[in-house]
Amino acid sequence: MINTFTHMKRDLFAAKERDPAARSLLEVALFYPGVHAVWGYRVAHRLWSANYRFLARGLSFLVRGWTSVDIHPGAQLGPGLFIDHALGVVIGETAEVGENVTLYHGVTLGGRGLEKGKRHPTVGNGVTVGAGAKVLGPITIGDGARIGANAVVVRPVPPNAVVVGVPGQIVDDHSRSRPGVIDTTQPDVLGRAIRSLRGRVDDLEGKVLGHIEHEDDVRMDDDGVWVLEDFSI
Repeated sequence: MINTFTHMKRDLFAAKERDPAARSLLEVALFYPGVHAVWGYRVAHRLWSANYRFLARGLSFLVRGWTSVDIHPGAQLGPGLFIDHALGVVIGETAEVGENVTLYHGVTLGGRGLEKGKRHPTVGNGVTVGAGAKVLGPITIGDGARIGANAVVVRPVPPNAVVVGVPGQIVDDHSRSRPGVIDTTQPDVLGRAIRSLRGRVDDLEGKVLGHIEHEDDVRMDDDGVWVLEDFSI
């Protein structure tokens, strides 16, 4: 039980440290359903490990009704886990979660099949999973990785990578981030795509204009479309 209480203490301090709205440890302990869900899991997992599995499932059922968080007592969750806002989080039986992980509401660490054995994700230390993200199957999420909101991840993610989209795509590498600092910002993927397209269009326009003898024959219409007027036809 010593490890259980130690982990619960770390869970409490993790919530206080990572939520700027938290004003005191007492407030977190009394009013944070994400903390209650993790604490309930800690006790249920203890029962599960001691082979009191019916009791463990019963406790998990009660905790789910109280917090709207569904954590299977067979999952292995490291200390310092913070579930922010909590609602709708699902963690499957064979999921493994490292230390100091942050999950936002609507996150699913789920399986992709009906086979027995390892079928849920392994999440490394210091990982942040954004709201509504789904991490599915027996894949590994490397230490320090960040999963963007509403992403669907079905392939392994290397350490310190940033993943967004459906299906999840790696869009950045934050391996030089400061250690111990949790960065919840997400890259501007749409902005990058637009800038890339504008650059390619500028290059193409330059190549086209370079092959035209008389620039007066080229004009832009009211819709911003380049028009080539060839009066030799």
